[in-house]
Amino acid sequence: MLGPGRHRRPRWRRRTVRVVVRPRLLIVPGQEVLTGDGLTVKVSLIATCRTTDPRRWHEAVEGADGFVYAALQVALREAVAGRTLDELLTAREALPEALRASVAPRAEAVGVTVEDVAVRDVMVPAELRRAAAGVATARAEGLAALERARSEVAATRALANAARMVAEQPALLQLRTLQAVEAGGATVVLTTSGGTDAGVPSVP
Repeated sequence: MLGPGRHRRPRWRRRTVRVVVRPRLLIVPGQEVLTGDGLTVKVSLIATCRTTDPRRWHEAVEGADGFVYAALQVALREAVAGRTLDELLTAREALPEALRASVAPRAEAVGVTVEDVAVRDVMVPAELRRAAAGVATARAEGLAALERARSEVAATRALANAARMVAEQPALLQLRTLQAVEAGGATVVLTTSGGTDAGVPSVP
C-alpha cells in the first residue's frame, strides 16, 4: 500500500490497483418487503459509504460494493419484517439507524465503512392509501357529529334555563319583549283584554 507522494517501483511490477477512498453513494431502489402484519410496501434507501481498508476491499471479496448492497437489502427485509405498517410509518426516523447498525459489521469485513443510511421513500399500495383516507374521513365525520350533538345539548340546556327563569320571574318576559322592540325586526301586538294579562305585550 502506497501513501501520498512519489514512489519508485521496479519495471517488472506493472500491475497496480487504484482504490477510490472518497465517500460514495449506494442507492437501493424500491424493494417490495412484507411488514410484520403481512402487508407489502416498497422501501428505497440511500447509503453513504467509503473504503477505509483498501487491501481488504480488494482481497476479501469480488465486488465489495455489491456485497454491501446485498447486505443492505437483507437488513432492510429483516428490519421491516419486525415492524407493523403503523410502526414503520410512525417511527420512520428509527429505521435508518437500525439498518446502519446491522450492515456496519458486514461492511467492515470487506473494508467499507457505512457512514449514513437514509430512507428515501416508503410507498404504500393504493388500496391501503384509500383505506387510510376512509378511516381519516370517518374519524372527521365522527368528530363533527359529536360536536353537533354537544351544541344541541348546550342549546337545549340554555332554553331550559331560560324557561325556568321566566317561570320564576315573569317580568323577564316583558323585559325581553322591550329589548326586541328596541332592536327592531319584530312585530309586537299589545292586547287590551281584561284580566291579569291586560296590557301585556306579546311577540308572535
